[in-house]
Amino acid sequence: MAAMTGGEALVAALINEGVSTIFGLPGVQLDGAFDALWGARDRIAVLHTRHEQATAYMADGYARTTGRVGTALVVPGPGLLNASAALCTAYACNAPVLMIAGQVQSQYIDAGRGLLHEIPDQLGMIRHVTKWAGRAMSPAEIPGLVHEAFRQMLTGRPRPVEIEIPPDVLLARGDVTLREPFQPERLQPDTDLIDRAARVLGQAERPLIFSGGGVLAAAAWEELRQIADMLQAPVIATQNGRGAISDRSYLSQPQLAAQVLAPQADAILAVGTRFLTPATAPWGPKPEQPVVRLDIDPAEIERVHRPTIGIVADAKAGLAALAERLPRYNRARPSREEELRALQSRAHELLNTVQPQAAYAGVIRAEMPDDGIVVSEMTQVGYWANQGFPVYEPRTYLTPGYQGTLGWGFGFALGAQAGNPTKKVLSINGDGGFGYQLAELSTMVRHNLPVITVVFNDNAYGNVRRIQRQQYNGHVIASDLLNPDFVKLAEAFGIEGRRAASPEEFRLALRSALANDHPTLIEVQMPPTEELPSTWNLSLK
Repeated sequence: MAAMTGGEALVAALINEGVSTIFGLPGVQLDGAFDALWGARDRIAVLHTRHEQATAYMADGYARTTGRVGTALVVPGPGLLNASAALCTAYACNAPVLMIAGQVQSQYIDAGRGLLHEIPDQLGMIRHVTKWAGRAMSPAEIPGLVHEAFRQMLTGRPRPVEIEIPPDVLLARGDVTLREPFQPERLQPDTDLIDRAARVLGQAERPLIFSGGGVLAAAAWEELRQIADMLQAPVIATQNGRGAISDRSYLSQPQLAAQVLAPQADAILAVGTRFLTPATAPWGPKPEQPVVRLDIDPAEIERVHRPTIGIVADAKAGLAALAERLPRYNRARPSREEELRALQSRAHELLNTVQPQAAYAGVIRAEMPDDGIVVSEMTQVGYWANQGFPVYEPRTYLTPGYQGTLGWGFGFALGAQAGNPTKKVLSINGDGGFGYQLAELSTMVRHNLPVITVVFNDNAYGNVRRIQRQQYNGHVIASDLLNPDFVKLAEAFGIEGRRAASPEEFRLALRSALANDHPTLIEVQMPPTEELPSTWNLSLK
């Protein structure tokens, strides 16, 4: 037990739980916390941003690319609301993000007096985009609150959580006892269900695997590869599950291949995925096809499809148990390499007809190292990359998941770089989405985050304009953009700016950026989106 202010208790509890980096934006209700962070500046780094949305996007990028908790710190009310889009993205993508928010003075919480940054029922509001939220009302309560936040965040399905502390509590002094750091345990599977699943999969002739972000969250890629190899089962990954098996392997199949492989499969294993697309697609599982679902969240097992066997377990623990049991039932299997290489080739030939998106993404893949981190966005090259961009290592290709959060990517990439200082990080952006976080160019320079930022510019919210022109008789409204000169803007912040108008010019610019260790922005002029082909309706059938 030691006498501490609430701010000191918060910082000590965070350090105790292993937090070494915080993404934050200060304000008067957080003075006690930031003063304590100054006192612990040799043990915990503070990366401050220009907008609260970037604090949580950066925390998400840090978390999903490292597997560690990402921590953000914002003022209450508008500060927390500004960060909420990033929290709902982290919620959709199962990211372990700890959001710390201020409050109004403790005696006036929910009193409706109109104090600075006051909103009604802040805890109730934020619970809609977090797994759990709580509040401390004394310095002594803070270590227990932080510990419970980590327990909630890291037990079962990982998702963001929020804690809030009033300013008077952060400044008050009291006796504080730190807790033992939370140590998560992997949820083990039911052994009888594992045996049943091993029998179904081992006896199948043409098993198929759908793999999602839960495999990456659990660091279960080695176990997945082992099972896929034992079964000679092709693996189709969701957007946020890509890289669990290298796309150099014939067992890793693009999403387009599902429409061919799923109808042929005589058993399906779905692990760490919501399974929404397969369950609702015309080519999805039929009643005669046994389906094994493995997921840490029991609510997901039957949400969209009732499986033959549903196993609630951590993906790593569940796959390890399945790999141990499979040899008892597995048949002798010839390699399917020739068949699956041919299918890969057909899919990529079709994807490569979508130009110039494929060419620009191809340049990124050819020039980036295997362990380089590519952050996609809601833009044409990003849409293509979600299906066609080869991914070779886990946690190196990231998307906003089902939220489809326009403008998320640049801040996320900054957080990814902060968590992976020795890796190359590239941020794909459209001009519309990039405009959401232009001010964070300052953050990139201020904290020396050498992200390579690519802005594909068609001077519009291009996909909106495409729909307006093609489906609404050319009624173009509110989709044109007046952009700055992005190269000059970058240079105004002290960032190297380059411009490219073709894939070959882009290759030269990217190659130069990769040779350096400083922030770079590359603007790529793109044709109007409505003149580009789309990946939306590609079909191998």
